[in-house]
Amino acid sequence: MQIMLRKGISLRQGSFTAVIAPERIIIPALSGNPELERFLFLFICGNYSRLISHIGRSSSNFEVRRPFTADQLLTVIKDAGHTIIFIEHDATLFESAERLLAPVGSALKDAGHEALVVLYSPAMDKSFAALSRQADRLIEIVNADEPVYRQQLYYHRSDRKNAGRPAAQKTLERV
Repeated sequence: MQIMLRKGISLRQGSFTAVIAPERIIIPALSGNPELERFLFLFICGNYSRLISHIGRSSSNFEVRRPFTADQLLTVIKDAGHTIIFIEHDATLFESAERLLAPVGSALKDAGHEALVVLYSPAMDKSFAALSRQADRLIEIVNADEPVYRQQLYYHRSDRKNAGRPAAQKTLERV
């Protein structure tokens, strides 16, 4: 059992994976795989879900839980006995409950020993970063035509003198 995000990127049972990706990548991965209907699937979303209305699942094996507090989220994760646990991250659950970030992250990690656990968000935020520290893998899928902020961080004045050279050829600076 696996969820294919893109060619060469798949999620497998027995792991906790944090995923940052556009909705247009996640929705087909969840609704376009008929094999997933054979497994007990728990979809967890908080106060607002961007995905649930786009996922066309009518299987009796597909269950949705909507915790409205971080305490409720922790309870839902600990009580889950599903093969696939998909959590659509909602940062508002942790606004007044940052103390629960570590226990929720540990619960996700523990659940990942038996199930395929996916923590999903379209963008990184403080609470997602804290939860994803417990993950076995962090996958980030970005659009090729969008500028990536991290790439801009590594631009230095010394890069100007490397202009016109292939990326593998760099001039070393004196220290």
